[in-house]
Amino acid sequence: MADQLGISRRAVAKAIAKLQAEDRIRRVGPDKGGHWEVLKDE
Repeated sequence: MADQLGISRRAVAKAIAKLQAEDRIRRVGPDKGGHWEVLKDE
């Protein structure tokens, strides 16, 4: 994902953490094989 966006892996991790804190996404399934689910689409 970081390569496709042209940003660092750390920046991706921060963005995901922010979205989780805002209850906009959640992780479904295990770390390997799971996926992210969008909760609110604004």
